[in-house]
Amino acid sequence: MVKPVSPEILKAKVSIFVELYKKNHELIMQGEYMKTLNEKLQQQSQYVRGLIEATLDPLITINSEGKITDMNYALTRITGIPREQITGTDFFNYFTKPKVAKEVYEEIFEKGSIVDYLLTIRHKNGKLTDVLFNGSVYTDEKGNVLGVVVVAREKLLSKYSRSLIEASLDPLITINSEGKITDMNDALSNITGITREKLTGTDFFDYFTDREKARQVYEEVFAKSFVVDFPLTIRHKDGKLTDVLFNGSVYKDDRGNVLGVVIVARDITARKKFENDLIDAKRNAERAKRAAEEAVKAKQQFLSNMSHEIRTPLNAIIGFTKVVLKSELTEKQKEYVSAIKISGDALIVLINDILDLAKVDAGKMSFERIPFKLSASIYAMIHLFETKIHEKNIQLIKKYDNSIPEVLEGDPVRLHQVILNLVSNAVKFTTEGSITITVKRLEEDDKSATIKFSVTDTGIGIPENKISSVFDNFQQATSGTARLYGGTGLGLAIVKQLVESQGGSIEVESKVGEGSTFSFTLTFKKTTEKVEKESDHDVIIENGAGNIKILVAEDVVLNQLLMKTLLEEYGFQMDIAANGRIAIEKLTHNKYDIVLMDLQMPEKNGYETTEYIRNELKLDVPIIALTADVTTADVEKCKAVGMNDYISKPIDDKLLYKKLNKYLKRINSKMAIRTDREPQTAGEKCTNLDFLKQLTKNNSDMITEMIKVYLEETPQLIAKMKKSLDTRNWSDLKAAAHSILPSFSTMGISEEYAEMAKTIQEMAIKKGNPALIKELVDSIEKICAMAYKELQQEIVALEKY
Repeated sequence: MVKPVSPEILKAKVSIFVELYKKNHELIMQGEYMKTLNEKLQQQSQYVRGLIEATLDPLITINSEGKITDMNYALTRITGIPREQITGTDFFNYFTKPKVAKEVYEEIFEKGSIVDYLLTIRHKNGKLTDVLFNGSVYTDEKGNVLGVVVVAREKLLSKYSRSLIEASLDPLITINSEGKITDMNDALSNITGITREKLTGTDFFDYFTDREKARQVYEEVFAKSFVVDFPLTIRHKDGKLTDVLFNGSVYKDDRGNVLGVVIVARDITARKKFENDLIDAKRNAERAKRAAEEAVKAKQQFLSNMSHEIRTPLNAIIGFTKVVLKSELTEKQKEYVSAIKISGDALIVLINDILDLAKVDAGKMSFERIPFKLSASIYAMIHLFETKIHEKNIQLIKKYDNSIPEVLEGDPVRLHQVILNLVSNAVKFTTEGSITITVKRLEEDDKSATIKFSVTDTGIGIPENKISSVFDNFQQATSGTARLYGGTGLGLAIVKQLVESQGGSIEVESKVGEGSTFSFTLTFKKTTEKVEKESDHDVIIENGAGNIKILVAEDVVLNQLLMKTLLEEYGFQMDIAANGRIAIEKLTHNKYDIVLMDLQMPEKNGYETTEYIRNELKLDVPIIALTADVTTADVEKCKAVGMNDYISKPIDDKLLYKKLNKYLKRINSKMAIRTDREPQTAGEKCTNLDFLKQLTKNNSDMITEMIKVYLEETPQLIAKMKKSLDTRNWSDLKAAAHSILPSFSTMGISEEYAEMAKTIQEMAIKKGNPALIKELVDSIEKICAMAYKELQQEIVALEKY
């Protein structure tokens, strides 16, 4: 049986239990509080740690011994060393100057803190980073110093870089993501007139004339990461405007987050002014050029028109004068008609001088590059003056340097023009004494030869004060020169232009009463090409001229009559068309061998008519222009529309005949050509060995050998031609004609037979007209038989020698 507990004891026990329960509850509540407090402390600690880790600048704690006890990720980034390897190491060893770093650390212990001390940290790969060292001591609850907390703020711009930025004449600005200016150099202050302090933090776009465009460009930088050379204009506070090229690029933190924009605003005000001035100058120059070109064009048109208007009546005057001179005249009549011809020729020289000068002025003087024999050209020109020089009883001296290459490449026509002008002047102004023509080689290499040409006379000379102007337009030595000797004063001006346009130079030496020397130099290309030998004789149509039909398209009645007279004199058939339309009608219904086409005709001019003949009628008949317009542009236009050639008015009957013969040979081989000297004439040889002697340097053994080869091969080739013609073996016929062709020039046989051989080749290719080929082969056989006998006699003579 349980002994009962007294109420007092029970009450006391309950009281104790209650107190214990209260204490236990309080302890439980305190534990809960402490747990919550610890959790909050832990959260706060994690938050602070997160902030420390998030900062881009290295944060380090260092104990009193200088050992690293803690750090954030930024230090591992800037040193390249993992956190585990850094902990416990000597802090000073990561700087380029450890001793200075240690002194700074000790200074923190002494002063308690330090601000923005510049130091340099070295990465393990050698990269250096400037930092601003900021440090402060940390203590325990009792104030005992435990160590140092350091912030090493990375210095983005070195002092050197900063000095470069400040030295720049172009504004350099950094702008944050809100468009506010965060930094700049003095150039921005200068260009806006606002101090740096006032610019900092302001809206970047406010300083441009077009604020919205500046904002668009800024946003474009953010979108594309950069922008290049965008033109904007900055306004100074006093209203002055400055043109700039806006160049921008974003800048980021180490994690790639865009922080803002760096801007370079290049001042292009001076450049833009220069460009505008240049544009204005160019525009003015173009206007001046157009005006000059229009003036030149008008001048050319005027000269072309005047040339046509003057040459048209001159054509009739000179043409009929020549016709009359061929008729039976009394001596007095012949004297009068000759005077008319001389006057007409003088007018033509004047026209040609003016036109040549106009071509040079317009830059339209063209120069050929063809192979030619210089010595032959020089002697041919001198020959033109021999009669006149002989009449004046003065001596002609020729000095030619034989070391000059035989064949050169250049423009023989222009060379003739220069020399003829100089020699003509020498003859004109020399009444006694001599004229000396000297041609001398100055320089020569593998590609070219420089030649000096001199014409010296013992004539009237030129006053010293006039020498410098003799090459000017319309200038003569004295005011009485033109009256005494004639001339326009244009010749030497043209000569100078012709020489200098080919890269040469010309000079003159002269003394009054003693004479003058005109010298010029030209450089010619050397060439290995051969120059075809030209016949010294006029060519005539042998047979069938009456079968040749020529259409003359000419509107001027006098010129129609002249052409009729000239062509009928040669024995040609001809029709007249007074304009281009009539010419087309006649060509539509009739066959013509050649068309002589005037350029200036009513209804359809010569150009339009030729185009129609070529494009619509599809005719390839040779068309020769009859033109009083002999400018380069007109000649080129003739070629462009399909004309084959041109003859300048007044018509030279010999030139006309030469041109006709040239094209008739091409279209009809029956028009075989011959020279005025018939080889069949008794006592006259059909061979000429001058070329062979020149070729072999007069070596008799070589000459004999080559003649023997000719005597052996030629009969075989002729037999082959005859046989292949009989069997219609066109390829053999062509080959035989080709093989015999060179022998004519080698043995000095008339060029007409070489033409026959060429014709045989052409007809063999077309496989046609055997009857005509037989006639040509017979003619070649006949001349070769004669040559065979002559060359046999030549061998006998050579062997005796």
